[in-house]
Amino acid sequence: MKKTKKVKSTGRFGSRYGVGIKKRVLKVEEKQKNLNACPFCGFSKIVRKAAGLYECKKCASKFTGGAYTTETLIGKSVKKIINQKSFVADAGELIKATEKESSYSDIEKEVAKSSE
Repeated sequence: MKKTKKVKSTGRFGSRYGVGIKKRVLKVEEKQKNLNACPFCGFSKIVRKAAGLYECKKCASKFTGGAYTTETLIGKSVKKIINQKSFVADAGELIKATEKESSYSDIEKEVAKSSE
């Protein structure tokens, strides 16, 4: 099928659906067809298997992502937060604090006091 200069891959729709919708489809298809690096091996050999499911041809690892891109905006921001050293240190302290507060022995003691 031929692609035109102006509408590129959306030329297959002809005069149907309108210009605005075809522009949106074109943006999504360009993002979907971009070569992305594998998060495990780093090579640009990722194939989209289904909406949100991707597989690397080189290392055969399967992972999830966005419907049309391998990584969503929220996923990128969460990864950035986790990679910050201060967040990791604070998370360790937070885990220790929650373990101390919510142990079963403390709950059992409170139940025993209230029943007396």
